[in-house]
Amino acid sequence: MAVPVERPVVRERGSAPDVVGAVVLGCCAVWALISAAGTEGRPEGVLLAVLAVTAGYACGRISGSLVPVAAATTVSLAALGAAIVSSHDAASATVAVATPQGDGGAVAALLALSAGAACCAASAVRPVRIRLALRLVGLLAAATGVLLGSAAGFFTALAVVLCSLAAEHVRRRLVGLAGLALATGLVVGGSWAVAEQVLPTGLSVSLEGQLTQNRVLLWRDAVDIAGDHPLLGVGPDRFGELSPTAAQSLDTDGKTHSAPLQQAAEEGVVGVVLLAAAYGWLLYGLGRSPCANPVVLTAGASLTALAALASVGNALSFTSVTVTAGLLAGLATARPATTVPVAVAARPEPAGRGPGAPVG
Repeated sequence: MAVPVERPVVRERGSAPDVVGAVVLGCCAVWALISAAGTEGRPEGVLLAVLAVTAGYACGRISGSLVPVAAATTVSLAALGAAIVSSHDAASATVAVATPQGDGGAVAALLALSAGAACCAASAVRPVRIRLALRLVGLLAAATGVLLGSAAGFFTALAVVLCSLAAEHVRRRLVGLAGLALATGLVVGGSWAVAEQVLPTGLSVSLEGQLTQNRVLLWRDAVDIAGDHPLLGVGPDRFGELSPTAAQSLDTDGKTHSAPLQQAAEEGVVGVVLLAAAYGWLLYGLGRSPCANPVVLTAGASLTALAALASVGNALSFTSVTVTAGLLAGLATARPATTVPVAVAARPEPAGRGPGAPVG
């Protein structure tokens, strides 16, 4: 006689995303060293970012397999706290003269990631009250953007929450992920078009008003530098030294405030390809994830919000942001253990001890 018992199993969809991620991140680190060796670049920042993403991703995979809801909630609250701390650091920096004030990108990115982690937890839990409470945490991240004076943080966090609600009704995740990739491409293409001055005059003037003239001039410097050094770039962390706009500004952090343009200037076309490959790897991992579609698409929306912010700001320059992004990606691609009934042969009953036989 066979008796069903519960045995934990893990739904596997292959290890290809892990292999691809290892190759892409390894190439990012190696190319930073190659670019620095051919110039006077300093690759430490790139290596730290790669290490932060790797460590966050590994921790997210482990915790997502064991306690997915608790881990996602913890990441959300931690990111929210980090955003508040970054906002206070930016406010205190205004007291000093010529101090870089670029923490606004970190605040917006952390709020978007906080909302994404909270909504991922909400999508993974079944009790309605807990799900509602976690959705409110996501809305709290958006409201915090208003309190901290971060319009970008408010809109991106709110967009992530709305995308999470819409994801509950999406059946094909690949369609949703393709839409997110298209949105990222439009933002990156728009920033590059502004830098190349190929947009109509009226639209260009309007965008420059929103982006600030200083940022647009930094982008144009990046395009010029990339045109002069298309292959290796000028070396990691050297844009601030070679940009006329950065050299003339009293309040600068030496960044382009656009991750693709900074990669083009400092690491050449190969750096841009590797940056795009890293984002593509994240979407590929989400597409192969064993998690439910709402969790996958919510994480994708949050990471897309980060990509958009990084395309027009310096969000990826902060370790707290890259670690949190890795954590969220790991949580959304973790393979949670489940229980299924497995038939096991029952022990034979002694003679006279069958069902209904008297005891004693």
